[in-house]
Amino acid sequence: MRLTDLAADWRSPITQRQVWALAVPMILSNISVPLVGLVDTAVIGHMDAAYHLGGVAVGTTLITFVLWAAGFLRMGTTGFVAQAWGRGDGDALRLLLAQLLWLAVLLALAVWLLREPLLAAGLHFIDASPELIGEARRYVDVRLLSLPAALANFVLIGWFIGAGVGRAPMMLLLAVNLTNLVLDIVLVVGLDWGVAGAAWATVAGDYCGLLLGFWLLRPLLAKVPGRLDWRAALCLRGAMPLMQVNRDILIRTLALESVFYLMVAQGSEYGDAVIAANAVLLNFLLVTSHGLDGLAHAVEGLGGSAIGARDRQRLRRVLVVATGWSLILSLAFVLAFTLFGEQIVNGLTDIESVRSTAQHYLPWMAWLPLVAVWGYLLDGLFIGATRARAMRNAMLISVGLVYVPTAWLFWGAGNHALWFGFHVFMLARGLTLGSWFVWLWQHDRWITDDQSDAGTSHQCR
Repeated sequence: MRLTDLAADWRSPITQRQVWALAVPMILSNISVPLVGLVDTAVIGHMDAAYHLGGVAVGTTLITFVLWAAGFLRMGTTGFVAQAWGRGDGDALRLLLAQLLWLAVLLALAVWLLREPLLAAGLHFIDASPELIGEARRYVDVRLLSLPAALANFVLIGWFIGAGVGRAPMMLLLAVNLTNLVLDIVLVVGLDWGVAGAAWATVAGDYCGLLLGFWLLRPLLAKVPGRLDWRAALCLRGAMPLMQVNRDILIRTLALESVFYLMVAQGSEYGDAVIAANAVLLNFLLVTSHGLDGLAHAVEGLGGSAIGARDRQRLRRVLVVATGWSLILSLAFVLAFTLFGEQIVNGLTDIESVRSTAQHYLPWMAWLPLVAVWGYLLDGLFIGATRARAMRNAMLISVGLVYVPTAWLFWGAGNHALWFGFHVFMLARGLTLGSWFVWLWQHDRWITDDQSDAGTSHQCR
């Protein structure tokens, strides 16, 4: 591919408008997610001891493990919906939505029934104070009440992105996170509910977002005529392609979550202050990932639609534009964290031990956006193509062959080694996916008659 072709792709005004029409609302709404995390950290971080903040950090990690494990409900939805939207298949759009909402309910019920053994397993390797563990349990017990709404919101957001409607998921996420933010302040600061107040604020936000999401759905479905076969919707066995993609995304996400869990487990060896400091720094990563994910979501929706229409040139233009802006945005994050990182840390907590520890390790976080950007962008590309098997394999290689040996080699070597291992993992994640894509593209196998890993049939049989 010549540089002149790439320059022409970059200058395409139609593609620039399409990418930003999806990316801007998603960036604005995505950024609201870590902003709520920042408020959580700030209100809890100004309590009288580090174990409060550490308890929220551990509790959030455990809940996030469940939510990210169910992230296939969003990622598995987007690619199929984008391709169905590109084909103008109203029946498939309705069937996908109903099947995944039903699956979300079943998963929430399963987690609720297994909550005690899951919580015991999650806390088993956390070597922290009894006070911190108690706060973590309190947080998780409340947050689990929001699980049905949180999982259903994943489905709705994935459906909206796949349909190329950036404003709807923006409104849904803003409803979730603004409700959460306001109640965080009211319940924790105003009513002094502590860690439980932060959890209840999230529960209320998730249910407010769900109600708004259903309200936004009807006018969009009216634009694409079709009918829903309820028997096929409830017959999950008939959604084998969808289930296969979701299975692979689940495995991929569990592998990714194991990295974050190992970070918490390793950090717990160095005391409550290190756990809390790493939690503060990971808020920077949340801001980065949710900002860059706005462009990745644009690649999911527009790329999947291009694949559905078998338009290789349109897909290439989308990828060039999204890659260029992702690199620019990641550099902006590096600059912002380098210049203002210490002030942000000081605003999040006034516990001196946590402040000094977080500032000591801040450079690792400041430069992470340039390392992590490639994994985020390529995830969007593979999700839009419904190539979940490739995503799964790339993640297993990055975790099993790169991160775990690195973590084992440097276990007990200190928090610098922990952050070094995380950088190595993020780099491996981008390199494995990037190599996979380049090989498929060069061999003209990215857009084929059977481009997904699991086919396209969704009927009961």
